[in-house]
Amino acid sequence: MILLSKFVVLIFGSFIICVGLMMLLKPEKARAMLRKAGSTNFINYSEITVRLFPAIALIMYADFSKTILLFKLLGWMMLLTSLVLYFVPRRIHYSFSQKAADILTPKYFQLISPFAILFGSILIYSVV
Repeated sequence: MILLSKFVVLIFGSFIICVGLMMLLKPEKARAMLRKAGSTNFINYSEITVRLFPAIALIMYADFSKTILLFKLLGWMMLLTSLVLYFVPRRIHYSFSQKAADILTPKYFQLISPFAILFGSILIYSVV
């Protein structure tokens, strides 16, 4: 299970880096994806369910990582917010993503993209 957790964290870190690159190079596409969050029942509950895998992996692998506290805090935060989102009406989740997309113009996505890339890199560094 520990090896599987490590693998999931590596995939999660790689995913975050890819998202950061998309935010940098294709900010309009990143914004369009944000607008879809919670848009249908399938997207809403799939998104929430998929978040559970890296959350649990972070918690399980925390004691073996170089950043124990980061992994535990992030894992538990992701797990708890995912569980809460199961009970938040989908229309509220969707409304929040729409408002966030209105605020986060493509320029903002490009400005915050290095932080996503750095964060994904830290996750990967912490397990290798």
